[in-house]
Amino acid sequence: MRKTWRITATVLFLVALLVGATIGDRLLAVSSEARNHIRVYTELVQVAHENYGTEVEYKQLVFASIQGLLRTLDPHTSFLGPRAYTGMREKQQASFFGLGILVSSRNGMLTVINPIEGTPAARLGIRAGDVISSIEGEPTESMTVDEAVSQLKGPKGTQVNIEISRRGLPAPLKMTVTRAEIPQTTVRYSHMLDTKTGYIWLTDFNRSSGQEMADAIDELKEKGMERLIFDLRNNGGGLLDQAIEVADLLVPNNTLIVETRGRDQREIQPFSATSLGADLDLPVIVLVNRGTASASEIVAGAIQDHDMGLVVGTPTWGKGLVQTVYTLSYGAGLALTTAKYYTPSGRLIQRDYSDYYDYVTADTSDFLAALEDSEDGSAANPIFFTDLGREVRGGGGITPDILIEPETLNTFEQFLLARNAFVNFAVDYIDGHEIPGPQWRPEPKMFDEFKSWLIEEELATAEEVSENLGDGENRTYLETMIRSEVLHTEFTRADQHRAIAEADKMIQEALRLFDRAGDLLAQRESLDQAPKVERAIAFD
Repeated sequence: MRKTWRITATVLFLVALLVGATIGDRLLAVSSEARNHIRVYTELVQVAHENYGTEVEYKQLVFASIQGLLRTLDPHTSFLGPRAYTGMREKQQASFFGLGILVSSRNGMLTVINPIEGTPAARLGIRAGDVISSIEGEPTESMTVDEAVSQLKGPKGTQVNIEISRRGLPAPLKMTVTRAEIPQTTVRYSHMLDTKTGYIWLTDFNRSSGQEMADAIDELKEKGMERLIFDLRNNGGGLLDQAIEVADLLVPNNTLIVETRGRDQREIQPFSATSLGADLDLPVIVLVNRGTASASEIVAGAIQDHDMGLVVGTPTWGKGLVQTVYTLSYGAGLALTTAKYYTPSGRLIQRDYSDYYDYVTADTSDFLAALEDSEDGSAANPIFFTDLGREVRGGGGITPDILIEPETLNTFEQFLLARNAFVNFAVDYIDGHEIPGPQWRPEPKMFDEFKSWLIEEELATAEEVSENLGDGENRTYLETMIRSEVLHTEFTRADQHRAIAEADKMIQEALRLFDRAGDLLAQRESLDQAPKVERAIAFD
């Protein structure tokens, strides 16, 4: 076994060191200098394995050393162990086999956040707020969310036995669920906020994102959409080809969407729009924040550079490195940076990462402070120009046209959210009150009922309730959260989100900015209709 892992250590290190020269199982010649360093490395692994103070596996040493090696390159080149590599590939697929629920850890319990309509879980009546207390007889208390999800997934047609703890029921519900194909939808919400405003929230980019986005736009148009809020907040990116498909729906035909540039000539490649988005012709507002990264920055940058919509929110993360994924031995993988993303105006999306600690810990306030310190442009934040000649800031990420700082929850609100208080109170509230329809709004006395409920459930003392909610403090937020959970339980996710949107600062500001977005679209249309020679003179 020791000999096997010594060989494995050498192989994995060689692959990580020279993956740029790897094609399948063929490895180009290694220089004598490289061989000398590899010899030192293998000796180090052997000495550490045989002489360290406690027992340590070869695999542990090799995998850790590979991570250290890659960290010297950039923050996004990463080695993926077999489990992580499999998880990444599954996430990029358009579907998987399972129950059809979104779960999270709430108050230390595996809690159903949402059953997906039309899936086995929804057909069996599993609800938001249900706690999955056991899977195949094994308590979930000690499981991580990933471990639980891996047990819930399985081959199509197979069964899994679970127990559900539900408020108001004296004993857990035992269920046997037959796994089915579950679509991994990336359009989390798509509905009308009002009679003319469509809303689409895209959570990431997988194999089906382009088609999902196209379908969502078509459906909203049929419902009378005259303007669109496109929410890319907390969208961490995904597949490049899907980012191009999504952008193609929103930018003019034959315009550049993004360009990749690397040291290899093959990595210098422009990607342009076809004719997919030619008929959108609607004012668009794109919502972004610090969690907006990579593929979502490509889309936001293309819309902004071509003046097809206003970008609103806070500066995006600034992740513009292209990762090419290589399959390695033993089921592992390597996401290796091979190029960088540039927006149509020439902005590099990637933020400076020379200081790794600053790169990973910077928050929204740091981004905003950097902008204030370089209002006139600088080497760190150069100025570029959109098709209409508007100034846009470079230096990494996408700087919004309209800056809106996010609202933050206070400590007590965060506590209530973590303890699942809003969901549980909503379930109890429904049992004793009539909810006539999606337009329902709670009576003023509900707030007092909620305060009493917190004390009865021992989530807070009377003193804590008085201190935090005594004068109706945070009442709007709390009532909005409760109302949204009631509507989610009784009606649909769209009804839930419409309630949340009423208290969403960015969405409400976006609704007030559509006149500006409409003016921008009109200017863009005039530009498209102008003869090319006139445009060239105008921008010289």
